[in-house]
Amino acid sequence: MRNLKFRLLMCLFLFCGSSIISASYLFEGQWGNYGTGVGQFKTPRGLAIAPSGKIYVVDYGNDRIQYFTSTGSYLGKWGAPGDGSGLFNLPCGIAVAPNGYVYVADTNNHRVQYFTPNGVYMGKWGTNGSADGQFKYLQGIAINPAGNRVYVADTDNHRIQYFNLSGIYQGKWGTQGNGNGQFQAPSSVEVAPNGNVYVTDTNNHRVEYFTATGSYLGKWGAYGNTDGLFEYPEDVTVDSVPWVLVTDRLNNRVQYFTESGDFLGKWGVVGNAPGQFREPWGIDTTPTGTHVYVVDKNNSRIEYFKRQETEVEPSSVGMIRSIFIE
Repeated sequence: MRNLKFRLLMCLFLFCGSSIISASYLFEGQWGNYGTGVGQFKTPRGLAIAPSGKIYVVDYGNDRIQYFTSTGSYLGKWGAPGDGSGLFNLPCGIAVAPNGYVYVADTNNHRVQYFTPNGVYMGKWGTNGSADGQFKYLQGIAINPAGNRVYVADTDNHRIQYFNLSGIYQGKWGTQGNGNGQFQAPSSVEVAPNGNVYVTDTNNHRVEYFTATGSYLGKWGAYGNTDGLFEYPEDVTVDSVPWVLVTDRLNNRVQYFTESGDFLGKWGVVGNAPGQFREPWGIDTTPTGTHVYVVDKNNSRIEYFKRQETEVEPSSVGMIRSIFIE
């Protein structure tokens, strides 16, 4: 028994004695303003970072996609208002597959469209309805790290559906409500590096997470403006740490958490100065997590931030030791 106590003491001491990582996010740059010209936006919504490093933005009010370098230099665009192939009706969400193909939640056309990295139309699926493979005002879209499954936040059907990359239906989960695994207008979906699926359950003011096929794992959040609470969370992304970052839209901030929902930090206040927001919407991180890009919807711009890491020594080492010394 004495040897067992000694081993427990040493393990806990080594764990607690090692430094842990803390981080903050510092404003680094921005681009865009209100308008219809190249590099301008009308209340943009979704954002996705391609494996190539290109930044794709859903220019909601202009019914188009624009894409840029990592510092905002304009590269190209495609789309116009309409319901034909390659046209959009108030699109919201966007995701980029490992092969570079771009998937867009064409919200008011109740469909998904996908394109080459330069915007050449490749295909589509979905119609208005509640049957399998149909949508009602879908918003969020995500692709798993393996690049073989597309998840869609089917917002007004209060569910998540998933498909292969060409749109063949594979499954779904969720019903309307506020219980575990239920939703009230889910607006975005994201897949973590380990395959778990995170959903912003927007009108329930919380985040829920699931296995890859929809088995419920947990949740956090409620209505409010203090740490860990939300007022209409809009988008979610998971970086390589993994940390979960959420745009807390009507609190005009970004909050970040552990993968199980423990609060880590936040930034942002209402305004139009650098680093401030007016209803932040889309969010994504670079593959290494060193930079975060945020759609500042009502300022019609993109802002990006750099993660600054610091090592922190835990303060509980002595307390842990005393438990076993006694």
